Amino acid sequence: MNYRIGLAAVLALAASAPALAQAPLKANVIHWWTSGGESAAIRQFADAYNKAGGQWIDNAIAGADQARATTINRIVGGTAPVAAQFNTSKQFRDIVEQGMLNNIDEVAAQGKWDQVLPQPILDAIRINGHYYAAPVNIHMPGWFFYSKAAFKKAGLTGEPQSWEEFIAVLDKLKAAGLVPLAFGGQVWQEKITFDAVFAVVGGRDLYLKVYRDHDQAAVKSDAFKNVLVQFKRLRGFIDAGSPGRNWNDATAMVVSGKAGMQIMGDWAKGEFAAAKQEPGRDYGCFPGFGPKSSYMVAGDVLVFPKSNKADVVKAQKLLASVVTSPAAQVAFSARKGSIPARLDIDASSLDQCAQQGIAIIKDKSRQLPNSELLVAPDQNGALQDVLTNFWNRNQSPEDAQKAFAAALKG
Repeated sequence: MNYRIGLAAVLALAASAPALAQAPLKANVIHWWTSGGESAAIRQFADAYNKAGGQWIDNAIAGADQARATTINRIVGGTAPVAAQFNTSKQFRDIVEQGMLNNIDEVAAQGKWDQVLPQPILDAIRINGHYYAAPVNIHMPGWFFYSKAAFKKAGLTGEPQSWEEFIAVLDKLKAAGLVPLAFGGQVWQEKITFDAVFAVVGGRDLYLKVYRDHDQAAVKSDAFKNVLVQFKRLRGFIDAGSPGRNWNDATAMVVSGKAGMQIMGDWAKGEFAAAKQEPGRDYGCFPGFGPKSSYMVAGDVLVFPKSNKADVVKAQKLLASVVTSPAAQVAFSARKGSIPARLDIDASSLDQCAQQGIAIIKDKSRQLPNSELLVAPDQNGALQDVLTNFWNRNQSPEDAQKAFAAALKG
């Protein structure tokens, strides 16, 4: 064999088939999905990305605040990940305005996001006409979950249809020797519990006047005072071990039947699923009271730190495309407990809670933006401080109202 001819043939083959030598598109992804149900969910995205020709590099960091801080520190330090998780909120608006993220307009156009995503999601991810985040799901933070076994023990046969019926249910659970309300005494959990109470007790109009319009008169109204009173009323139904408890540990109390109910985001379903429990058989869920109750829209997104490297940009576009594809969204939500961000998917494989949520959110009049979509992160933090102070101390509703109004004025 002529050596020169053989080498030329090899070089020609290499030149004609660059894909054979090209490494997969690596995507280092920072996220805080670390519980059992969350880990099972994120594997769906990782597997889908790998099958699409990428290489998912998992970078799980316990705790949302820690994960976001790590992302920003790495961006500033020049070692940015390919993608990172944020909540569907105003959390990433600052880094967009500082030019720290790549947009993914091309993927959004191909996926027709403006046609298949709910308006509250579009309002969060589309900034100054550009798309800066890929929505992976929709979470509703204010679901009511209950243990079928606990309800049976307490002699309860149906779901409450009003706030006062809900309080009566908690009374019966308490009388049966159960923990009526599984609760995690952490600041963010206190805030989402308050918002759930706000939505059902205060109603949509008052909620929007306060969070969207920052209406001081609304905050100082008797109606808002009643929201605070009803929120604090729940303290009589929690156990002494609640301070500092993680949300999934509170969910485990409902899973085991030790507690009757929990107010938590639909991500709690992932914990029920991990325990092999099914809605309708082992536990029940409802998103509010009555056929016109609002459905708070929250969720998670992936953002894509600024890079001019061709392989990083390709990886970002591929990842954005994969995580917003119908099949991957359904697979993720089935394990995460959420519903897909897209409204054009086949929901038949999802559980009855998810199907209930999807049916509701298709009614635009029932879509209610989560407070973090309406309030800047620093203001949200100030409001959390007000509510945790009211929840944990002997403070009057009137004083809490004044503090809330001051924090909202900022």
